[in-house]
Amino acid sequence: MENQEIINKVNDFLIDEFELEEDQLIPSASLKETLEIDSLDYVDLVVIIEKNFGFKVKGEDFANIKSLQDFYDYIIKRAQEN
Repeated sequence: MENQEIINKVNDFLIDEFELEEDQLIPSASLKETLEIDSLDYVDLVVIIEKNFGFKVKGEDFANIKSLQDFYDYIIKRAQEN
């Protein structure tokens, strides 16, 4: 899967599952402050990532993910490892 395909897929589920607007999805957006993704949402994100990309996510993996770009980079890296 190409990087842009992964980004598009991530954006699609953020819009669908978290009711975000497409114009909110800029790489520098903070997951917590800008996108208002809270700790309960992270649980949903883990399930969605595992279902859509086929790899297990550990809670500590999210420790360094602050921006949407960090989130994209994490998923791209893990998807390419599989």
